[in-house]
Amino acid sequence: MSILLRVVVPDQPGSLGAVASAVGMAGGDIVGVDVVEHRADGTAVDDFLIDLPAGKLPDTLVSACLSVDDVDVEFVGHYSPGAGLHRDLEAVEAMTEDPRRALEVLVDLLPGVFRSGWALLLAADGSTLRVERAAGGAPEADGYEAPWLPLATAARLPTHEGWAPESWHDVVAVGAPVASTGQTVVFGRDGGPRILDSELARLAHLVALAQVVGRGPQSPGLGQRERQHLGGSGVA
Repeated sequence: MSILLRVVVPDQPGSLGAVASAVGMAGGDIVGVDVVEHRADGTAVDDFLIDLPAGKLPDTLVSACLSVDDVDVEFVGHYSPGAGLHRDLEAVEAMTEDPRRALEVLVDLLPGVFRSGWALLLAADGSTLRVERAAGGAPEADGYEAPWLPLATAARLPTHEGWAPESWHDVVAVGAPVASTGQTVVFGRDGGPRILDSELARLAHLVALAQVVGRGPQSPGLGQRERQHLGGSGVA
């Protein structure tokens, strides 16, 4: 089975390797690793995508990681079979290949970029949820009244309040507005892990870049200015 493991490690050389070694000793096959966040307290948050053999329990991965000094496990859970980890720059490159559909392409790729279960592109319809595009196993949404719409800035969504149908109650989700259109891009995780501030900022940045790509010339590559902007935001 595929497992997503989120760990907090000392932000120093050797920490990532020590966790990887512990996971390997526990029988896990690491498919991908992504550094999600560098924190001011000297730690880093890393996501591991791991294939675990039949008969092995995810708890063995937790125990292995906790055996490494100063390492904490923030989340462990099943990950969609066949899914992968994608980098933000890969998503932007894919958008430039079909600029007229940049927002739709972004929504399709968001579950891989953020290890989320699903993503939505919501139409501009006041406070009513109208789905233009869905990726992954998104919960029911069409036609519900959401008091958080329209969004002015990227924000965490109140999924436990009265507006939400039952399928949203165990969801952590964030959304970012598509400037000047009234549309909103949303992604969510069923049961966690929690969405970090750095991930919320990355979503807002990717949505803004989708608009830049959509307005620009239909060229097969990303311009130097956009590459510098993406890299300067720490998401390349």
